[in-house]
Amino acid sequence: MTSAAFEEIAETFEFLDDWEERYRHVIELGRAMPPMEDALKVPANKVDGCASQVWIQPLIDGTGPQARFDFRGDSDAMIVRGLIAVLHALYSGQTLSDAAAIDAQAQLARLGLDEHLSSQRSNGLRAMVGRIHAIATQAAA
Repeated sequence: MTSAAFEEIAETFEFLDDWEERYRHVIELGRAMPPMEDALKVPANKVDGCASQVWIQPLIDGTGPQARFDFRGDSDAMIVRGLIAVLHALYSGQTLSDAAAIDAQAQLARLGLDEHLSSQRSNGLRAMVGRIHAIATQAAA
């Protein structure tokens, strides 16, 4: 089950004609995200496997599989910050069990991101998804 926020992004992507417009939209999504405080940019929140600096701090409301998943994220690269915003729209507010079950690759493929990101960015995106999935799975257990 995807969120209304992610569906809105998917609809916007369908409306935008070319990848340059979509790329700009992703960057705008990143600019609209609140910045992460520097005090949270610590090794425990750093995502390995990204060419850019990326931090994801989980925010879990409740306990067990029905707890709600959210996170703060940030990057030193604007496009990556935008990708974090897309992932936030996909995962935020889901229960831990739903977040762990999301097929992020299939959902992101709807946006055509896999076709237009460099291999380094694609690897970084997979690393972020892997980190989010691991956090949700571990917290749900």
